[in-house]
Amino acid sequence: MAPGNLTQVTEFIFMGITDLPELQVPLFFVFLVIYGLTVVGNLGTITLTSVDPRLQTPMYFFLRHLAIINLGNSTIIAPKMLVNFLAKKKTISYYCCVAQLGGFLVFMVAEIFILASMAYDLYVAICNPLLYMVVVSRQICLLLVSLTYLFSLTTALTVSSCVFSMWYCSSNVINHFYCDNVSLLALSCSDTYIPETASFTFSGANLFFSMIIVIVSYFNVVLTILRIQSSEGRQKAFSTCASHMMAVTVFYGTLLFMYLQPRTNHSLDTDKMASVFYTLVIPMLNLRIYSLRNKDVKDALKRFLSNPSKLLNLI
Repeated sequence: MAPGNLTQVTEFIFMGITDLPELQVPLFFVFLVIYGLTVVGNLGTITLTSVDPRLQTPMYFFLRHLAIINLGNSTIIAPKMLVNFLAKKKTISYYCCVAQLGGFLVFMVAEIFILASMAYDLYVAICNPLLYMVVVSRQICLLLVSLTYLFSLTTALTVSSCVFSMWYCSSNVINHFYCDNVSLLALSCSDTYIPETASFTFSGANLFFSMIIVIVSYFNVVLTILRIQSSEGRQKAFSTCASHMMAVTVFYGTLLFMYLQPRTNHSLDTDKMASVFYTLVIPMLNLRIYSLRNKDVKDALKRFLSNPSKLLNLI
């Protein structure tokens, strides 16, 4: 119900990352480069892991879907953000805001559980190598990815429905560069207890269960590596795992900082900086961590560049 005779807003206005005019164009080019690298890199990863016969393993199956998710998450945010750097009035329509929040939640929740699946895959590969192709079969991989997308879609529909069931009438200025549920709820002139509870519950549950999988998997991986007799073997294994662990730590740490604080302790300006990191920077960093540092991927890229038609004919 609308409070009093106030009118529901039909569009929102973003405050953006900064309101300093002299920074708009430089930031446009900075984020254009970041987004361009993200698009090219993740499309390359998707292509290579799809067409190269030597990359048809569970590890690269999950890597392909991580690339799809990173590409989707950046694309939900970056194009509108880039346009707004050059626009005089940084607006988004009500229904485009609904779509942006929903898409953002789909890809963020999907990334949480894809990273957990990748941690489980690494655990089986190192701790139970003889059972690897049985425990992480193609059917299991498809099931894990299907459940990931199904649950992320369910979460997005539930949370975004709660957020946009509120009445937005006191202000339509969002202190952010995209439609984020925390920033939107700060504008609502309705009682926000239910959507806040839904957001907190889903965020907490998703992070808790996925982090349990990640922590247990990596704990067992480290224990197994420490039992390796060869110092060269231990060093090689730790080198591989360290990159994965760093990427996971940064991603989960940022989300914990963002969403598991009481609303009264939230600084929206600080949240904006953290959001830049996990919506735009991390998808670019994942490219380097999971792909460019990977010998198999680099070899596949060389094969593809030397004879792209041969690999494409295998699709």
